[in-house]
Amino acid sequence: MAGRSVRPRLQDILDHIAIVNGAIAGRDLASFASDPVLRLAIERAIEIISEAVRHIPQEQCDKHPDMPWRNIMAIGNKLRHEYQRVDPDIIWEIAHKHLGELQPVIEAIRADLP
Repeated sequence: MAGRSVRPRLQDILDHIAIVNGAIAGRDLASFASDPVLRLAIERAIEIISEAVRHIPQEQCDKHPDMPWRNIMAIGNKLRHEYQRVDPDIIWEIAHKHLGELQPVIEAIRADLP
């Protein structure tokens, strides 16, 4: 059975970035950290983004060397296997800052596909 192509994976990333942005809109770190359901939802969205990034062809990643691809892939493993050590401050920074940096790169990769 063939796997999903990269285009739907890129859309998954963009969709989950939008979900995170909507969920944290109007929030600050304190309200985020004190809401366990919101934290779990954001962690899950980041986990999905991390997994989808693993399916971006290396040649596409190489066109964006400033993006920390290894870290993006690694956060999914941390969320899955070291969930008890997840720091809400780090998740907030990813959600509040780094996903915004990732979004235009994913859009560029999508635009570059045949």
